[in-house]
This record gives sequence, C-alpha cells and structure tokens, in this order.
Amino acid sequence: MRTPSTRNLKNGFMILSMGVATLAVLLPLVIIFTHIVKMGFSSLSPDFFIHIPKPTGETGGGMANGMVGSFLLIALASGLGIPVGIFGAMYLVEYGGNRISGVIRFAADVLSGVPSIITGMVAYTLMVVPMKKFSALAGAVALALIMIPIVLRTTEEQLKMVPDTLREASLALGVPLWRTSLRVTLRSAMKGVLTGILLAIARIAGETAPLLFTALGNQFWSRKLTEPIAAMPLQIFNFAIAPYEDWHRLAWAGALVLVTLMFALSLTARYLGRSKYQS
Repeated sequence: MRTPSTRNLKNGFMILSMGVATLAVLLPLVIIFTHIVKMGFSSLSPDFFIHIPKPTGETGGGMANGMVGSFLLIALASGLGIPVGIFGAMYLVEYGGNRISGVIRFAADVLSGVPSIITGMVAYTLMVVPMKKFSALAGAVALALIMIPIVLRTTEEQLKMVPDTLREASLALGVPLWRTSLRVTLRSAMKGVLTGILLAIARIAGETAPLLFTALGNQFWSRKLTEPIAAMPLQIFNFAIAPYEDWHRLAWAGALVLVTLMFALSLTARYLGRSKYQS
C-alpha cells in the first residue's frame, strides 16, 4: 500500500518535472527575444521606417522598401492561399468522405512538412523560369504554397467542431448546401478560421529561403509585381552576412521589427482562439 508520503513525493517530482520542461521551452524564447531587443532597439529610428538602404560605405538608411515589399508579398500570398485553403477545407468537411478527401488530406500534411527551400525551388521552376526573371508574383506563389496546407487543415478542424444541428436547421429551411456552408458553417467557425489564417501569415512573414529563388530582393523601390522586390527577411539575410557594421545594425533592427510582428500575430491568434465560435 502506498503511503501518503510516497504519493506526495511522486506528486512533487512530477510538478517539478513539468516546471523544468516549461522553463526549457520558455528560456530559449526569452534569451532570443532579449538579445534581439538589446542589439536592435538602439538602431531603430524614424529613418529606419521611411528610408531605403544607403549605398555601401554610407551610414544611415532604413528598410522602408523591405517592409512595403513584405506587406505586398504577404497580401498577394494571402489572396492566393487563403481562398484555396478555406474552400478546400469546406469541400473536405461538407462534400468529403471519399478517397479524394483522403488524398487531399495526405497531400496537405506532406506539403506542410516540405522544407521551404524546396517550395522556393518549385516556384522558381513554375514561375521564374517561364517568365525568365525574378518577380514579386513568383515570391507570392512560393509563400502561398506554404500557407495553403496550414489554412486548409486548421479550417477543416474548426468546421468539424460546428454542431451538425446548425447545418440541419439551415437545410431544413430549404437553404442550399453551398449557401449553408458559406453563411452558416463557415461563419460559425470564423474565429477559429481567422486564428489559422494569422498563424499562416506569421509562418510566412519570416521566410527567406523561398524568396531567394523567386523575389530575389531589391535595394530600391519596386514599382511592378513582375520585377524583383525587397522583403525584410531577404534584407536581414543580406545585411547580416555583409562585412559592414552599419548594415549589421540595420539587420538587428529589422530582426526586432520582424519578431515583434510575428509575436503580435501569434498573440492575436491566441486571443481569437479563446472562443470556439463566433456569436
């Protein structure tokens, strides 16, 4: 028979183990974020947000073109990837149940595990080679390929959580299934869907490898979607490996802005995920 002291000892050991595991998860994040803040905060200034990088050897400048370029790439990728992911998930939930559904789920799971650099190579073959030039459109396609499986799988799980009684009530009133899926099922799961979308955006916001093969980068403002475009991850990568101290400071400042953006998106996704259904 186990004595109370033995149970208390085991209970204390498990609590201590969980505390150590939690600390092991949080400590690297705290160290990374603290170091980025320490190195990048001093380099932040109004010039960083309104100017493009200065030529080699000149001090100052900023990453305004990279921030605008990242925004455009994310917007284009979202316009391509989010509808595909949402409508694909609606098909799996509302019209699935066959072999094609299983193939789609398997393909989405495989695609979500493919390294981003491979996705960049695929987009390079599909977009850059036929167009014979790097472009913002090619970069958006590469990022969209990363977004699709994330949005699809998260949306599918949220749609599954919608009670069947809501669908049945709508269908009983004579509403077609496609309209029921859009106006009832999807609307009921909208908070969870938005959570998945924000997580997908946070996932692609810091991607560098796919853009090396597609968007390439640009030291100046990009005026067309069919030409190379600047992006913050690309600028951070290029400035970090450059031998110039001023570019290193810009890289740390860009890393701070990018990490803060991803942190804000993750917090927003967590906040929206607190409620399963939208009232």
